[in-house]
Amino acid sequence: MFTNAFIKKVANKECVSVKFLTEQLKAGKAVITANNRREVKKPCAIGKGFKVKINTNIGVSTASPDLNTELQKLHVAVKAGADTVMDLSVGDNLNNVRRKIIAASDVPVGTVPMYQIVSEVERRKGDLTKITFDDIYDALECQAKDGVDFFTLHAGILQNTVKKIAKNKRTGGIVSRGGAVLTRWIHVNKQENPIYANFDKILQLCKEYNITISLGDALRPGAIADSTDFAQTSELKVLGQLVLRCRKQGVQAMVEGPGHIRLDQIAYNMKLQQKLCHGAPFYVLGPLPTDIAAGYDHITGAIGGAIAAMNGANFLCVVTPAEHLRHPSIEDIKNGTMASKIAAHSVDVLRFKDEWDRDAKLSLYRSRRDWNNQYKMLLDEEKAREYRKSKDASKDVCSMCGDYCALKIVEKCNFLK
Repeated sequence: MFTNAFIKKVANKECVSVKFLTEQLKAGKAVITANNRREVKKPCAIGKGFKVKINTNIGVSTASPDLNTELQKLHVAVKAGADTVMDLSVGDNLNNVRRKIIAASDVPVGTVPMYQIVSEVERRKGDLTKITFDDIYDALECQAKDGVDFFTLHAGILQNTVKKIAKNKRTGGIVSRGGAVLTRWIHVNKQENPIYANFDKILQLCKEYNITISLGDALRPGAIADSTDFAQTSELKVLGQLVLRCRKQGVQAMVEGPGHIRLDQIAYNMKLQQKLCHGAPFYVLGPLPTDIAAGYDHITGAIGGAIAAMNGANFLCVVTPAEHLRHPSIEDIKNGTMASKIAAHSVDVLRFKDEWDRDAKLSLYRSRRDWNNQYKMLLDEEKAREYRKSKDASKDVCSMCGDYCALKIVEKCNFLK
């Protein structure tokens, strides 16, 4: 699957032994998202025993088609700490968009192929319900050849489930675009989900290119009122079965999770996934523990993400302040990525000595008002330096307390030395 040199490179980056990394990969408890048709300059391991990773979504939309802006978002996200990015583009010229993003990215790139499939089928056939498996496979193969490192595939939503969810009404409905497309397709065509029905053929393709399958949660709750409901848990059971099929065929797999989840159910959801999905790496979309914070959902996502990571999630998907409102700006991407990075670090600091040491050094420098060394320890040095600019910037205190700095007041107390 990977060369010895590549495994050693990733192990060194992750500060683990080659043996440990190899064992986790073999057990399916970790993945390295890296297509064998391109060199990923900054690969990473995602899974149990490794630092929490984060993903940032970028991509053009029909309302915001400027590719150059999305490439700027890519670089801003990686600078802010994103370990991977996903191209979620919809619209025209998607092959060109994806290839430009892959060429510009040092980190792994994922996609949701269904977005391109829908765009192309609607343009050619005028109706997304006319999608065929040939349409699906052609898009997967094209993206595989381009070097996409991981696919989100909504293979767990089944015909039987679609029939039942009509009787189990939801507050938030279906918020996954891929899930919505497949629900409509299944309902209109009265056939099984074509991704599920042809999963073995997809596995052969992914194995050939060493593409990781991210088993998408088409029925993730879009409201905390729908937390851990029938639709979500039914799909999760199917995803667990698909994990085993991936492992049997030698294809790396991780599982995507909620979504909007009540605060008191986040830990339970992480444990349920680990049980039903056989310890596969868990990729959570937030989660968001409240629905009323539009404009601040990067904060909501960071709260949920920290709890999720503490209880077993391995991979956090960035939620930006623009979530539920608009296509994110470059600044939204930075703020969302930074919020998820803080969530990830708040967990990693408890598990990894180098992360703990970073905080400890920062605290020491702060107590001494050693500003320059503080900056080097921070997640966002540029913002800290900008905030520090004030009429008191030349002093060794900040302008909050000024001459009444608590640290300075107690410095002369001998018992604190």
